[in-house]
Amino acid sequence: MSKHEQQLSLFGDSSPQPPAAARVEQIPTDASVPIAPGTYETLDPLNDHCQNCQRCGLASTRTQAVVSRGNPQAPVMIIGEGPGQQEDEQGLPFVGRSGELLENILTSVNFNTEKDVYICNVVKCRPPGNRNPNPQEIEACKPYLLEQIRLVNPRVILMTGAVAVKTLLQEKRGITKIRGQWFEWENRLCMPIFHPAYLLRNSSREKGKPKWLTWQDIQAVRAKVDELGAL
Repeated sequence: MSKHEQQLSLFGDSSPQPPAAARVEQIPTDASVPIAPGTYETLDPLNDHCQNCQRCGLASTRTQAVVSRGNPQAPVMIIGEGPGQQEDEQGLPFVGRSGELLENILTSVNFNTEKDVYICNVVKCRPPGNRNPNPQEIEACKPYLLEQIRLVNPRVILMTGAVAVKTLLQEKRGITKIRGQWFEWENRLCMPIFHPAYLLRNSSREKGKPKWLTWQDIQAVRAKVDELGAL
């Protein structure tokens, strides 16, 4: 199945659809309109569509869409689950307590969060009560994420938490079993890691605990980026 066919099948509709380019103005208003690879030439129109998007019910409760932060040419992309309250208020991903911890994790191995990484989420709008996004919300927003990946073109993708892992890898195993492992997805190296929010709830630094394991993982990521000569 081609990438275009995969995009068309995202919503379970097998009926023929016109090319996305012919209906691009309808993308933010109708989840049945596919977003084929190559729909956006740059991230700017994608951001505009996200800010005006009504493809799922999360639009009715958001303060604003939370699209990304960081360098759009970064070699490392970090994908989270969805915005929390502070992200919804500020319009930037990972700016609350989880964001502070993520910054500390990245800087511990000398990643510059303004130059070396691009940070985004699976869904761009905050689910009420910070619940997990449901399958319909993920599928409505996933094509935006796929276009972000295509346009940023990272060498390495870090998937923080189970929602990001399942969205890209369709992996059924729990993140505790696969974190720290390298996967290949669409010719890119991907690693699942614990979500910073999970680390905040499990603060022990003892060997074998989540924070200790994350320290091993981020060192492996830094070594791989250096091996690839991506920085």
